[in-house]
Amino acid sequence: MPKVVSRSAVSSSTDAQPTASSAAALRVYYCICGEFILVIDKSLAALPRRKTDNAIVVRSQDTDVAKARIFKLNVTVNEPIFLERQGGHEKQYRFNCPRCSLPIGYQPTPPPIKSGPFVYILPGALTQMQGQIPPDAFEDAESRP
Repeated sequence: MPKVVSRSAVSSSTDAQPTASSAAALRVYYCICGEFILVIDKSLAALPRRKTDNAIVVRSQDTDVAKARIFKLNVTVNEPIFLERQGGHEKQYRFNCPRCSLPIGYQPTPPPIKSGPFVYILPGALTQMQGQIPPDAFEDAESRP
């Protein structure tokens, strides 16, 4: 007689109220090369932009004023670079795609990722459709760092 390893039953109801986890839609973003890069709890288009370079601001730590975004990045972190900004210099730890090394974003604090209050995603670096170039990929390419 065959041995029964496990048994399971699935039950669902159309009358059930949605739970917090089912209502929370996660967004997935890819590099232009098709590599999975980011999963986040809110659309990148709905997040604020940084004035200095138009990068998307992702809050990575809770404060008294706002909660951190829930997100996971699949990137490689490089050595820091220094950029000349109005009024001084800025140190950035750049994130690159693990497959094609395209710049994805940065944070001002040393690794690990989410070690500082914000993570910044470069405009035009990510797309929601694999193999599709985002519409803002080539906008202001000359003015980027």
